[in-house]
Amino acid sequence: MTMNWEYISSTKPFIQRGWDKAGFTEPTSIQIKSVPLIVEGKDVIAESPTGTGKTLAYLLPILERIDPEKKDPQALILASSRELVMQIFEEIQKWSEGSGIKGASLIGGANVKRQLDKLKKQHPQVVVGTPGRVEELVKMKKLKMHEVQTVVLDEVDQLLVPEHLGTVKSIIKSTLNDRQLLLFSATLSDKAVDVGKELTTNPEVIKVQRNAQQNANVEHFYIVSEQRDKIKVLEKIARMAGVTALAFGKDIGELQVIAEKISYKQVPVGVLHSEMRKDERQKALKQFRDGKSNLLLATDVAARGLDIEGLSHVVHIDVPEEAKQYLHRSGRTGRAGASGTVISIVNERDERNLKKLGREIGIELEPKTLYGGEIVDARPARDQSIKNKPKGQVPKKKTKR
Repeated sequence: MTMNWEYISSTKPFIQRGWDKAGFTEPTSIQIKSVPLIVEGKDVIAESPTGTGKTLAYLLPILERIDPEKKDPQALILASSRELVMQIFEEIQKWSEGSGIKGASLIGGANVKRQLDKLKKQHPQVVVGTPGRVEELVKMKKLKMHEVQTVVLDEVDQLLVPEHLGTVKSIIKSTLNDRQLLLFSATLSDKAVDVGKELTTNPEVIKVQRNAQQNANVEHFYIVSEQRDKIKVLEKIARMAGVTALAFGKDIGELQVIAEKISYKQVPVGVLHSEMRKDERQKALKQFRDGKSNLLLATDVAARGLDIEGLSHVVHIDVPEEAKQYLHRSGRTGRAGASGTVISIVNERDERNLKKLGREIGIELEPKTLYGGEIVDARPARDQSIKNKPKGQVPKKKTKR
């Protein structure tokens, strides 16, 4: 069985309508490889880069088998962050339209009573939530697990860390032994795969690789800067016309300093990191998505799994330590065939490390510079001044005396 139009035409009408409405013509590699296995009922451990359609790879076969007449949850999706939970919930709502299937989102920090009322009144068949809140409701016997056929761990490498592992195991244990377990992530460490194999039964392990060059619509280049001037470069990028940029840094404190300095320059900027309150994170994301700010600073953990439509630029304030991290960050732009730009702001030492990453990934990283509010080829300033002079003007030659 191949995940193509034959598969789509065999699904329920609401899925076919959603596929047509989305304008999809071809499935992605992860969908081709994983959907047949999921349909067969196999446990799956899958790695596929950001922006390759992982959510639909598990969501379509889940929605296909849901019985809307039953009043207990039949599928449970766990995600490590509130933002990812809400993103998946939006996909559930979009793709289940007209099916009678109900979904519910359960996140920590939100009002428990309201969530309990939602479970009691709506009787959702698909539940997506953060591990802590889901476990809490299971232990309260308010979230029934006896009808759950499928459990999904989305961005599983973040869920199998020591902080969450015990909770995740407890939730899985509350389901029946014959349930299906699906583990998906943009990056999978060997340790995550080993732990995943312990949780699953004879799983199929899928790894879809994406060479960054495969997306011809995404440009990758870098701008050399002194360390102290990186904030100025980032500010200039944010001021460019048509830019909506997600900028990655590794240190929370450093991101806060950058945000304060850029805000002082009257550039609207948002910040996203794990130590922020839920309402602060939601506000920063909403302002960015609504266009009230066009620069969002984030750590890798906080931005995990985020899908921001129309993102024009990804900026690496700090050079990623490994190729997977570079690809994972960069995959936020140029999704679904759209164009995008990836910029690394580097000092001299960073430049060497970045070029090494580029060779490993197989992409050509072009040096660029900022001139006149635009990103241009890196060349001496005198050459730029000649290039930007009005036609007919040439620099005067110096005469010998």
